[in-house]
This record gives sequence, C-alpha cells and structure tokens, in this order.
Amino acid sequence: MSPAAREWRNRLILLSATILLMLTAMELGCRVLRGPWFLIHWPNLVLYEADVHRLPCMFIHDDALGYAPEANCQGPEHSHTAQALRVMPSPPADVPADRLVLVSGDSYAYSDEVKDNETWAAYLQDMIHRRIDNGGVPGYGLDQSVLRTEDLARRLKPDLIVLAFIADDLQRAEMSRLYSGDKPFFTVSNGALVLHNSPAPDRPVTAQSLPFWQRWFGWSMLVDKFMRHFGYYDVWFWQDTVGTPPGTGETLACPLMQKVAALKIPTLVVAQYRPHLWSYEAKWVAEQKRLTQVVLQCATVAGLQTYDSFSLVDANVKTQGVNSLYGSWHHSPAGNHLVAEGIADTLIKLKMLP
Repeated sequence: MSPAAREWRNRLILLSATILLMLTAMELGCRVLRGPWFLIHWPNLVLYEADVHRLPCMFIHDDALGYAPEANCQGPEHSHTAQALRVMPSPPADVPADRLVLVSGDSYAYSDEVKDNETWAAYLQDMIHRRIDNGGVPGYGLDQSVLRTEDLARRLKPDLIVLAFIADDLQRAEMSRLYSGDKPFFTVSNGALVLHNSPAPDRPVTAQSLPFWQRWFGWSMLVDKFMRHFGYYDVWFWQDTVGTPPGTGETLACPLMQKVAALKIPTLVVAQYRPHLWSYEAKWVAEQKRLTQVVLQCATVAGLQTYDSFSLVDANVKTQGVNSLYGSWHHSPAGNHLVAEGIADTLIKLKMLP
C-alpha cells in the first residue's frame, strides 16, 4: 500500500472512530436526560411506548370501536367507572337525579393531561347543575366518536349530548389502523355510510410486527430524540394504515352528523383546537379552521346545535399566552375551565338544558 493510500485509510479510521465516539456520547447523554433507568435498560423504545399506552387504566381492545377505556380502574391522573367512562366528581347536591348530560368525543372531550376533577366536563357539571357522564376517548376519529356516542346514548339514555371534536378527527376517520391498533372506518356509497373493518381485529404491536428499521434502531434514544424533535413521532411509534384516500374524512362529516341527529337527542357539537394553532404556519392553521367549519356546517344542516370555542380561546391566548391555557397538547385546568364557561353560556343561551 502506498503512503498516500495508508494516509487516507488512517484518516477514515480516525473519522469513523470520532463519529462513533460522538454518537455514543450523544446516546448516553439522551439516556441521562430521559432518566437513569434507561442507562441500565435498553429496550426497543417503539415496543416500550406501545406497552406504556397499554398500562392499567388506559385503553383496551374493543371489537366495535378499535379500543375503549378500561373499566373499573384507577390511575394517577385519570380513572374509569364500571361503564368505562371517565370518573367525574360528585355533582352538586341540587342536581336533578333524572337529568343526564353525555359528553363524548376525542381526547379534548376526555380532557387528557389533567386530573379527573380538572376536565371541562367536571367544571361544566358545576356550572350547569346537571349530572354529566364523560364518554370521551383520546385518539378517536370522528367516526369512532359517533359510534361510541350511539352506543352510550342507547345505554345511558341522556337528555342532552355534548359532542366535542378537533379538525384532526377527520383525518383519523380515514384510517383503518391508528396508533398501532385496528379501528372501524366508513366509506360513502350512494349517499349512505358503509362500515368496514368491523369487528376490528386485535393485532397488538410485537417485535415481529415491526419493520426492520424500527427493530434495528428502536433501541436508540438518540434516534428517538431526533424523531420526536423533528415531528416524526407518528411515523416513529405508530403503525398506521390508511383505509380510505386522503380527503375522505371531509366527505364523511355530514353523514356522521346525520347519524348523531338520528338519535333524536338534543346535541351541541363543540369545536376545539390544538395549541399548535397559535404557532404553526398560516397555511396549516387555515386548513384546520376550514375543516372545523365543515363539521360545524354539517352539524347545522343535520339540525344539531353548534359552538365554536376558537374566539373565546383566541382572545385569552392573545392576552395571557398559549401556555396559560394548554399543557403539551391539551388544555390545562385553566383552559378546560374557560371552555366549560363557553359551553355553559351556549347551552343557557340556546335553552338546551333539560
């Protein structure tokens, strides 16, 4: 080997060793930041995340809905009743025993990231002096929210329904597998909804089900940090499958609202918003608002009442900042209290309280 060739070889060896040392240091640094447990244990983080989302008092497989809250359980923040509803505080003493309001929808109805007594449903119960059952479920698409609303309405026989959603719920309705779990989904044929993937298969995430890149790199906290930081969380952790073409969720909005109207129970459809609406680019924000209005207009056409929480939340964000009303993804207790005030005022103004 010539001296020049040896020089290049040595340089490549030194460069490779330097890169390897830097990556090792960064990996260990990420593990220190995550917690000392991860210095000793090096699990596949994709599988670890899936296991965390199946801890007691979280969510279990459901044939009709894909997954549903685990019944009769208590967690550090949220607990569930025997009917698989989120636990509510005791209602005021003067609340009529024969009057029930059902809250349903996604994680914003469930009020993720806060304790049971800090949900907007809990605050609303005190404000309107009506007993409330909280049937919201984190991660639900609009299709699952409507299916669960139908089921709970048949079982609980509420006098009033408050159905909350965010714009993302339309895209979730296009999926046949979401957050690594199979779910039912709809298509529209001749103006009628057609249900697919029901009952939903139970296919939990296993090492064998992971694609090779998640099996090879899933142990790395550095890769995990990169994927989270640059917005690839969904790609990294979830094995989602599209059931219908993009945009189908928008066409499902009106038929789904008609299904709710067919229950013949007074219903208020509530639009809520992610905190990213005040930080993402204008084009994305405009699309979120447009999709929200699609659902609200469909609800109106179906004969349902609507409430858009944007103006109330936006006014407070402009004066107090987004962090005063939100945690990482969902409303803080203060944000939930504000939303409850808006809903209560709307119910009173529309004379909807039974």
